[in-house]
Amino acid sequence: MTPRPGARQRLLDAAEELFASGGFAGTPVDAVLARAGVAPATLYAHFGSKTGLQAAALAARLRRWDDVWSAAVAAAPDDRARLLAVFDALDAFGTGGTPSRWCAFLDAAAGAPADDGTAVAALAEDTALLRGRLRELAAPVAGEDAAELAEHLLVVVTGALAMALRTDPARATAQGRATAAALVDRWR
Repeated sequence: MTPRPGARQRLLDAAEELFASGGFAGTPVDAVLARAGVAPATLYAHFGSKTGLQAAALAARLRRWDDVWSAAVAAAPDDRARLLAVFDALDAFGTGGTPSRWCAFLDAAAGAPADDGTAVAALAEDTALLRGRLRELAAPVAGEDAAELAEHLLVVVTGALAMALRTDPARATAQGRATAAALVDRWR
């Protein structure tokens, strides 16, 4: 028998699931508490607020995303495939039991009030990871133009994530990959 996760982990799991399906603003604290099976004092003791819980859930998600993407890069056979591995990672992340309708970071920032630094900071961290790794992986393919290629690919990846709202997520990733492959081949 698997032991039940602790209250902190149950809160993180519940928050990620409910925020991914209903959005941060559309998810009442009571729903998170009920899903996690904890009292309000437990949430506030661990995270200080609903916003603190959101920040912790997004930080945990970013670590999982980084791990999945790193594994996809490591499995790729050549420079081109390593650069396009971001799409392998999107597919793996989407089917790996991590709930989401699209990009949790874009969703958090889009649904947050203008003065909510938590969601904006989480999006900035995700963007920095995407931009930095794409730039690094583009260097063997595009040389001195790696930064420019990485910026174009960042737009393609973001577009593929947004298209997951409009069509089947696997189809959105496949279309994003095809677009990115054409772009990468232009640089080669």
